[in-house]
Order: sequence, then C-alpha cells, then structure tokens
Amino acid sequence: MAPSSRKGGQWASRIAWMIALVVVSFTAHLGWRTYLTSAAALQPTQAATQLKPSDTPKVEINPATLPEFSPAEDLPAVYRHPDLKTIIPERPRQEVVTYTVETGDAIFGIAQAFKIKPDTILWANYDLLNDNPDMISVGMELKIPPTDGVLYEVKAGDTIQSVASAFNAQVEDILSWSGNKLDLTNPVVEPGALVMVPGGHREFRQWLIPTIPRGPAGVSTRLLGPGACEGGYEGAYGSGALIWPADNHTLSGNDYWAGHLGIDIAAGLGALVYAADNGVVVFSGGAYGGYGSMIMIDHGNGYQTLYAHLSVIYAGCGKSVWSGQTIGLAGNSGNSTGPHLHFEVRYLGGYVSPWYVLPSP
Repeated sequence: MAPSSRKGGQWASRIAWMIALVVVSFTAHLGWRTYLTSAAALQPTQAATQLKPSDTPKVEINPATLPEFSPAEDLPAVYRHPDLKTIIPERPRQEVVTYTVETGDAIFGIAQAFKIKPDTILWANYDLLNDNPDMISVGMELKIPPTDGVLYEVKAGDTIQSVASAFNAQVEDILSWSGNKLDLTNPVVEPGALVMVPGGHREFRQWLIPTIPRGPAGVSTRLLGPGACEGGYEGAYGSGALIWPADNHTLSGNDYWAGHLGIDIAAGLGALVYAADNGVVVFSGGAYGGYGSMIMIDHGNGYQTLYAHLSVIYAGCGKSVWSGQTIGLAGNSGNSTGPHLHFEVRYLGGYVSPWYVLPSP
C-alpha cells in the first residue's frame, strides 16, 4: 500500500476516536446534571420550611347527600325492648301482721293473699276461731304469721325443746328463723312472747255436725241445734250420681282442705239450692257451730250431703226429696261474711271432697 493511503486511514481512525470520546464526555456530563437537579428537588426549600398555618390554602368540603332510609314495614324479625328497671328480689316477711276481716272474706282466700296455708291462720287464731274457718266475722282481727307453721304464744315453763316437740318440729328450725330474734348462745323464751315454729303442725280441733242416718238417730237438739231430727224415717234412696246443688259452679270462699271439710259455692242471697240426689231429710233448721240454717240429706246408700248458711228452708225432717228438687234458698245465716252455700259430702261417716263426686263444672 502507498504511504499516502496509510496516512489517510490513520487520520480517519483518530477522528472516529475523538468523536466517540466527545459523545461519552457529553453523556456523562448530562447524567451528572440530571442527578444534581433531582437531589435538589428532594431537599425542602427555605420558603417551604417557613410556611405558617394561615398560609395553607383552605379547601371547602361539601358532605355527600345520603339517600333517606325507609325500613320495611313487614320486616320478619323479633323485636326486643330493653327493660331499664332493676329487679329487686322479694324478701320473705318476718313479722306478724294483723288483718281485719271484710265482707266476703274466707280463711282460704286470706291465706292465698298472704301466700300461706289456711291451716297456719287457723292455728295462729285458735282463741278466735277454735279451728273452725266458718267462725270468722266481719271486723274480726286475725294474726297473720309470716310463714307456714304454728305461731305460738310462750307459756311459763316452756323451752325451745318443748315447743318443738309439741308441734312436731325441729329445734334448729325455730332457732334459725331470723324473725324469732333468739340469742343462739342462750336461747331463752319469755312467757307471753310469740315464737314462730316453721313447719310445725298439730291436729285440728273441729266442731262438726255428725253424720245422721235416716234410722233411729238418737241425736240431741241441745248439742247439735234445734234443726236436729228424731230419725226413724223411710223414704227415697239415692242413685249414687250427685249433681251440683246450685246453679253457680264456682267457689266464693273456702275450698276443701283439712280444716274445711266442704266447699263454699258462690250462691247469692236467695239463690235456689237443690238436692244433690234422692234421699230423706234428717236435719232441717238451726245448727250450732256456725252452720246457721242447715239441711242434711241421707241418701240411703252410704252417702249424706249437707247444705248450710241457708236463708230459707223448704224441706222438713223426714221428707223425701228428689235429685234437683229445690230444698231451700242460699243465704248468710250462721258464721258467714257473705251469702254462699256451704256444701259437704260424706260417705259411710267419712268426709269426701265434693270435687270427687260432682260433675266437672
């Protein structure tokens, strides 16, 4: 190759390298400037660090309007209402209270009102009632014990042990009853003090018209009342199926229980009273023991029925009567706080709950 040709090629190669060096230098310079500009942008300016809250632009906020809520009228749900009242537990009564008998009262109803058994009221008022619930009268003041059992007035010589034994109770029950306010270290009871014997009981001392047969009875008008019949009668015999002795089949006073061996049927003054079955009248007239004007029928099959507190009597001694026949009118005679019919059923001399033998009301 000629020398001139080699020189031309060398100059061309040098020029190319120079151009490449310039391009690389320019690119490096441009990248460095870009980096410096970005770093400066990331640093807070003095003006920005000196901004005050008042310099912050205010942005007006417009709340969005929500659609109106309309609940479904027939939403299938269970609604619960809060009860903000505090439930205070009912504490048992500890003191003896006095109740004045009003018109229409009965021992059974009074006992229900005070949530105790009628026996408890009878035992606490033996001096007034003699264990006979029919002896109450309007205006009478009864002692109402705080719990079931016997309310006992301590007598001279009594001890807690003797009182518990008399009423088939436990000494611990008497001592633990807070209403007695006894000193457990020295449980002495003073004469005249009232002591509650929880769970205690005794036999009733009942005065009742005895069962009178239609045959020779040998009854005494002096003991039973002027209505007692001589006996020795023959007549109608019962069918064994008893009917209600009054048109009303609900109670107005005492139900059947150990201290009241009959039921008090709601029969107003002058209401008709019917024979519960065929039979012969063996008592007709006044009776002692609070029964007032009374009729007893012997049905000749082991049953006797008794109808008390009558205002009028239509059937006399020895008369045969028939089931459903009117034998008198209801009233308020004897010991009674309001008109009603006291009805008893007896079988072979024993007392039977009328609910067992009467048709369902």
